[in-house]
Amino acid sequence: MKKWVVSTIAVVSVLVVGVAGYGLYIYNSVKATANEIYEKREPSVVPVTVSSDGKTGGQADTTKSAENPPAVHLNEREPFTVLVMGVDQREDDPGRSDSMILLTVNPAKQSILMFNIPRDTRTEIVGHGTTDKINHAYAFGGVNMSVATVEHFLGYPVNYYIKVNMEGFAKIIDLLGGVEVNNPFAFQYEGYDFKQGDLKLDGSEALAFSRMRYDDPRGDLGRNARQREILEQVINNALKISNVVKIESLLNQVGDSVRTDISFDNMKTFVTDYRTDLKTIEQVEIKGQGKKINGIWYYMVSEEERQRIHNVIKEHLQ
Repeated sequence: MKKWVVSTIAVVSVLVVGVAGYGLYIYNSVKATANEIYEKREPSVVPVTVSSDGKTGGQADTTKSAENPPAVHLNEREPFTVLVMGVDQREDDPGRSDSMILLTVNPAKQSILMFNIPRDTRTEIVGHGTTDKINHAYAFGGVNMSVATVEHFLGYPVNYYIKVNMEGFAKIIDLLGGVEVNNPFAFQYEGYDFKQGDLKLDGSEALAFSRMRYDDPRGDLGRNARQREILEQVINNALKISNVVKIESLLNQVGDSVRTDISFDNMKTFVTDYRTDLKTIEQVEIKGQGKKINGIWYYMVSEEERQRIHNVIKEHLQ
């Protein structure tokens, strides 16, 4: 065999071994970071019951608790629900869930359904024995109480949660190249000047854009719509990621800001089996009205509206 052939084979072999070794390093690095952000839900002593007609309490088909979230067989491409919580935490303060967005993911329908749960929604805080604003559940009992309260409010189980610190969300946006939004009216907030029309925002700008509500004609509902627009952009950008190096960079950037009970194996399955099938994101809005009770402003959602939202979720996941 000629020397140049031997040399070429040797060089190629070294390159193959090097690439394989680097790939293994990246894989292990991603796995380590994914394991760091994994946080199983804490046990709950208060069961969440969901009856056949979708209402909580009373005669139930199943009894679920945050200790035992319903199993999803992702390898069989089953649909699932995810509660995304944007948490505004401060030093010596557990914080509150600044935003709560439920996603229902159905690969068979090639779509994601998304809707905000207005943070001032008045409901029973499961496990606390009070009726209060739904975003207070996080301050009272963290992720576990928040998930249980949302399950009770919607009459539907939550399969997974993702908790992200708002500053961490800004990092995610920057790493994904920013977001493009259509701003219906000009406003100023937190030192930023948001013109009317199409805007390209970095992470810090997007965070400010999503937080303003007092100058919005629709108040918290307008704020919710801006949050959904930004999250939709983030999801669409994230679904386009196929480069494992970028996934590693993304996880490393947000490692301190994100917690989830989605395991590394489930993340892999989602990337390999779900990502390319999700083509559209639909948005729904929970209808209600503001009301003051004992001097405190709440967002009141009727039982009929709760049932409507429950049915929308159920239909999308079938």
